[in-house]
Amino acid sequence: MKAGGNPARHADWPDDLLLPVSTLPKYSRLWVAFSGGLDSALLLHVAASCHADVTALHINHQLQTNHQQTEQFCRDVCVSLGVPIVVEYVDVPVSGTGAGGLEEAARDARYQVFERLLGDGDLILMAHHGDDQAETVLFRLLRGSGVGGLSGMPAERPLGRGQLYRPWLAFGRDRLEAAAANAGMSWVEDPSNASQVYDRNYLRHTIMPSLKGRWPGLLKRIEHSAGACRESAELNRRLAELHWQSCSDNGRLVLAAVRPLSALEQRNLVRWWLQSQRCEVPASASLDQGLSDLLNAAEDRAPEIRGAGFSLRRYRGYLYLVSDFTVPQGATDLSPGQAVAWGEWQLRLMPVQQGSTPKNPPPPIRVSTRQGGERVRFRAEGPSRALKTWLQEQGVPPWERAALPLIYRQGSGGEEIIAIGDLWCSGQYSGSAPATGWRLIVERDFD
Repeated sequence: MKAGGNPARHADWPDDLLLPVSTLPKYSRLWVAFSGGLDSALLLHVAASCHADVTALHINHQLQTNHQQTEQFCRDVCVSLGVPIVVEYVDVPVSGTGAGGLEEAARDARYQVFERLLGDGDLILMAHHGDDQAETVLFRLLRGSGVGGLSGMPAERPLGRGQLYRPWLAFGRDRLEAAAANAGMSWVEDPSNASQVYDRNYLRHTIMPSLKGRWPGLLKRIEHSAGACRESAELNRRLAELHWQSCSDNGRLVLAAVRPLSALEQRNLVRWWLQSQRCEVPASASLDQGLSDLLNAAEDRAPEIRGAGFSLRRYRGYLYLVSDFTVPQGATDLSPGQAVAWGEWQLRLMPVQQGSTPKNPPPPIRVSTRQGGERVRFRAEGPSRALKTWLQEQGVPPWERAALPLIYRQGSGGEEIIAIGDLWCSGQYSGSAPATGWRLIVERDFD
């Protein structure tokens, strides 16, 4: 069926392609990722024939010279099908895109839009097929991926607040081409698909045809291997979860519990931990050496594994996953009723009685970080203590001490600390009935 015609009826599409699209998991809203190419155009036509609540989602990467014509084609197809379309523009950096190059940068940009737009219970369909799966597995094999990467693309997985679903992974590209040609459909070819500068295109146009010629059942063979890798990856995940239950405490790994594990189990556990927190796992050699140092280096050493946006560090028998952060500089005033962002902290000074202001306004209050030599008085009549010693007694890791917000109050005798992050707050500004009539609220962003 050509763009501009009437949508094909439910019964007009081949049963093998129609069945996995007509029998979908439960959803709140149904999206179809629509690039304008053959695969996604066919998927949109088939989905629109058997579902009345389809919305097309077109991502305009603005990379190709014909991107405006492609967008208009997608709009015209949706008009002909009576399907609403959402068009999103993304800016993909042409240079400095990392190891995956422009292809991976464009993919990341697409998926960021998907995550942002999908609501609770939404389902987005993607037209990936068996050839895409085989290319993905080969591509990851050439990049040195482990069993997780060699599992290929899952048929379904969580995405943002919704779910991603690929109904046609069991079919080769030739099956989709035949169905589209038989229906007389129109689509738009991406000019970049012909360029073998891109690794995937090289695999698609040069390597895959030769492999298929030699091994006609190539797609099934690769899918079989990918399935075996998926099973192994699932077993690895379950083993890591069991080890996490026995080796973790309050979001940290207990080194004494990790050390008896085999080196293989230790690496599996740490990889799972990083992946569960959406951290990029370092190369195997770096991970192996770094983990050995963290587990075995002398107590007076401070080894760490640094990754993209995070580090693994140890302190007093625990292994911590620490996100990169910037320590705020200088100081800032804290005014009543106004929230102050301080690094990963949020601070507010609020009246105890909502809707009423205490008779006595608060004295000047400011926020700062440690400069060295601070002392704090925990009881009005008690002695002062060195803040450094107190933080050590509380088991606060060194990297967290530098970023803790210290809240000072100006008094008749000079400034005094009235709060230390969310670890301690003077009774005059905390509890059910603070003496000053003002309550100090200090929260970390992840709280």
